[in-house]
Amino acid sequence: MTADVPHRTTASRATDRPGDASPFALGLLLRRAHWRAAAVMTEALRPLGIELRHFAVLIVLVDRGPTMQRDLAAATGSDKAGIMRIVDDLERRGLAVRKTVPGDRRARAVEITPQGLELFDAAHVAAEPLAERLVADLGSGESGQLRDLLTRFAYPPGGDDAV
Repeated sequence: MTADVPHRTTASRATDRPGDASPFALGLLLRRAHWRAAAVMTEALRPLGIELRHFAVLIVLVDRGPTMQRDLAAATGSDKAGIMRIVDDLERRGLAVRKTVPGDRRARAVEITPQGLELFDAAHVAAEPLAERLVADLGSGESGQLRDLLTRFAYPPGGDDAV
């Protein structure tokens, strides 16, 4: 037996191609833009001997100062085991150190070293020409406009950064 269900038109299906009008189009475009930007930044970091996952932790350490490992995991979207491997890598390279937290001998805060700061600054120098190449096809002022729009999208005024 068939119920009387109103006939609905089929929604546009996601294609991941330019001009996609599906409800997934924005997410797919952002994913593709992320892949492109990540590839360029990976190219900038490769000669320095680190990966984007390492640089993401260095960014948090520069921004926040010494940070608990669990907070690094949350800030970078890593899991506990992943963040431990990343911090191990950074420690082996002399770019970060773990220090005990006063009052909690089990907790460890991670701190960037002077060598880590040097590498952080070198990464910015190395990334500059590649970042310019990334937006080379945009018109005058469009790079700034894109940055402004993405900032507003990523950090909505109500502080609702939950997915």
